[in-house]
Amino acid sequence: MLVLPAIRLATSDDAHAIAALSRDCIEQGLAWKYTPQRVRALIRHPSVNVAIVHVHGGLHAVGIMEYGLTVAHLVLLGVQPTQRHKGLGRHRVAWLEACARTAGINRIDVECRADNPGAIAFYRAQGYRVQGVVSRYYGGAIDAVRLSRRFVPVAAHD
Repeated sequence: MLVLPAIRLATSDDAHAIAALSRDCIEQGLAWKYTPQRVRALIRHPSVNVAIVHVHGGLHAVGIMEYGLTVAHLVLLGVQPTQRHKGLGRHRVAWLEACARTAGINRIDVECRADNPGAIAFYRAQGYRVQGVVSRYYGGAIDAVRLSRRFVPVAAHD
């Protein structure tokens, strides 16, 4: 049985590593948007979870989810190339979805680069459905595929 490492919420000390992962593995070919300063602001934001997998002194994976009243937006999801295909992405998405359901969210939206068929296949395998394409979403140059997943939120208990 595969034992996945623990997920924890990021701290400001993690901002540089998260930003580097985004720059090197997600935003390649684009202007760097998720800089350490922006990541720190997201970590501090009250309606955002920045969930990471940090093992043996290194950041292996990150997921950033922003929560609205009934819809959440999966802002960023990345796994270090050497750590891919080990279940870390599925594990982090499931963790963030559980948080969203607990918060009363009934839909999660995500965009991914249209030039990344592996990411599109990953989200579809997690139950996300393609909603359409957003032209030149990334840096005014690369199209995005918008996906979403709907579910019944967990009922609140008295």
